[in-house]
Amino acid sequence: MRAPSLLLLAILLGAAVSLQSTADTTKTTHLHFFLHDTLSGKDPSAVLVARGGSRTPKPDDPVPFGSLYATDDVLTEGPQRESKVVGNAQGLYIASGRAQLSLVLGMDFELTEGPFNGSAFVVYSRNTVVKHPVGRELAIVGGRGKFRMARGYALLRTHYLDTNNGDAIVEYNVTLYHH
Repeated sequence: MRAPSLLLLAILLGAAVSLQSTADTTKTTHLHFFLHDTLSGKDPSAVLVARGGSRTPKPDDPVPFGSLYATDDVLTEGPQRESKVVGNAQGLYIASGRAQLSLVLGMDFELTEGPFNGSAFVVYSRNTVVKHPVGRELAIVGGRGKFRMARGYALLRTHYLDTNNGDAIVEYNVTLYHH
């Protein structure tokens, strides 16, 4: 009986050391940038893929319920479009709010500058744009490159929103936990 309990103790100690070494390698990274989502003009960064039912865009409702958009949005250091480009966000969002603008989005945020060049994190979350224009929290569910196994959150603030055409500039404050 003594040998199995020593074996069990050795396995438990090995698992504890493994968990400890994993916890010690977790890094925290804070990022700040502005996302430019442009639906209007000659070169939009978000395009309509499908529209639900008979809903059509109208003033004060440029992204009606059920609308699905594909995006390739620019990320910049500052809110001006002329600011230094630091990455892009590609993915999809769908207007999921019937009564007011709310989006469910799945997007890959890739950085193209600095120490995290080529690394990305993934957001999959609900974005209640109108209900909380000053502060919203989105979930970070993964990543790649230096952000492999990322988790965390992004705090959003609408910097600019044109309710006639849907163009928006959104400030992102991101906290990532990664290996």
